[in-house]
Amino acid sequence: MKRRDFLANAIVLGTGARLGAQPAAFDLVIARGRVIDPSTRLDAIADVGIRAGRVAAVSRTPLRAARTIDARGLVVAPGFIDLHAHGQDLENNRAQAMDGVTTALELETGPADIPAWYAAREGQRLLNYGACVGHIAVRNLVMSGRPTTGFNQQLDLEAAKRPPNERQQQEIVARVAQGLRDGALSVGFGVQYVPGTSRLELLALFRAAAEAGAMCGVHQRYAGTVEPDGLAGVEELIAAAAATGAHVHIEHITSNTARLVREALRLVEGARARGVRVTCDTHPYTAAMTRIETAVFDPGWQERFEISHGDLEWAETGERLTEATFARYRATGGSVVIHMMREEDVTAAVAHPLTAIISDGELTNGRGHPRSSGTFCRVLGRYARERQALTLPEAIRKMTLHPAQILEGRVRAMRRKGRLVPGADADIVVFDAATVIDRADYTHPAAPSVGMRHVLVHGTSVVRDGALVADARPGRAVRVGLGA
Repeated sequence: MKRRDFLANAIVLGTGARLGAQPAAFDLVIARGRVIDPSTRLDAIADVGIRAGRVAAVSRTPLRAARTIDARGLVVAPGFIDLHAHGQDLENNRAQAMDGVTTALELETGPADIPAWYAAREGQRLLNYGACVGHIAVRNLVMSGRPTTGFNQQLDLEAAKRPPNERQQQEIVARVAQGLRDGALSVGFGVQYVPGTSRLELLALFRAAAEAGAMCGVHQRYAGTVEPDGLAGVEELIAAAAATGAHVHIEHITSNTARLVREALRLVEGARARGVRVTCDTHPYTAAMTRIETAVFDPGWQERFEISHGDLEWAETGERLTEATFARYRATGGSVVIHMMREEDVTAAVAHPLTAIISDGELTNGRGHPRSSGTFCRVLGRYARERQALTLPEAIRKMTLHPAQILEGRVRAMRRKGRLVPGADADIVVFDAATVIDRADYTHPAAPSVGMRHVLVHGTSVVRDGALVADARPGRAVRVGLGA
């Protein structure tokens, strides 16, 4: 027996010896499933006992409870953690629950007012929720007098291109620092959307984050293959992190570096090897999505991304654009799907050990990008099972323990997530590894994934026997100083 297998078995057997003899000692037992826990590297048939919303035991010895889920032939794993979920309402919670997500965090375009954001969601969500303090929202408030109300909505495009004066920069930094004191998980940036962000502004905000021990989650300044290209964007963030001591998290690294993603990941590897705190994430799709009126589509976008108008798809209708419809929609604004990446580059990023899996998704009345509904089951079904680009335990790690560890230095609540060990939150998925798959596509972006038999949030079912539990609202705030 390998040493790691022996240790994992010892943990399970020891727990069962302590707790397995207590009749009906648990509120719920998930019985006889293939339990995969990335924190202990356990992969074995076992029971999981739940009490008061926490994992109380993991045991090879059968456990007894008032209620049991029969998990024979199924995988039992920690619930999936999405670090980059724009959709923060019930429509999006329902779609993500069917995809195995138990914690959905908005760590890019977060709000300016952290207390108000959390108060609006208390007791109203299926999934655990949390947010960064958003540089876009704060900057828009300071520069134009109003915050954004959602992902790049009501963004003052003219103000986004202006650098702040000294007073404005001080106010931006002060408001971001206040957001961190109010419990924001991190600082979120969309520098490409606010190209007026100066180097001094970015460095001042990284320093404020470093002082608070907070991560900087960044949609980088540059993208594509024309210099300054996606690699220049990665280099700017690594330099800022190295200079300030901040932890930088590079968001959807594949979308911004595309054909250069392997070299971008080598930059991340090299920086980490030399002590720079840098992490990154990716989604498993060859198309991105953003708003057409933003600076992303300023002149030169075809050359930067190596695409044409026909590679753009209007999210609301699914129509492919022409030069004429591009001009019309750019004037009115709205979301557009961008078919811009090669499958081999996406596969390389999904399989890379440093990337966390994220959705970067948002549905509105059933329209949007399929990643909003299918990201996590797509990784399990297409990339792990069908293409064997990574193992099932590794896919689970990249959706559970890895994202939890990215945040847990500042966010203590994340130390109880992404794991199946006594004391962990009972955020758990039970799925059929042989059938789990995404069903959403660009025509039907809200089509639910299949194969998720049970999804529990703090021990409460939000998916039961493959169907949503319509009235469940067990989601709790993940917030610095309060926790989930």
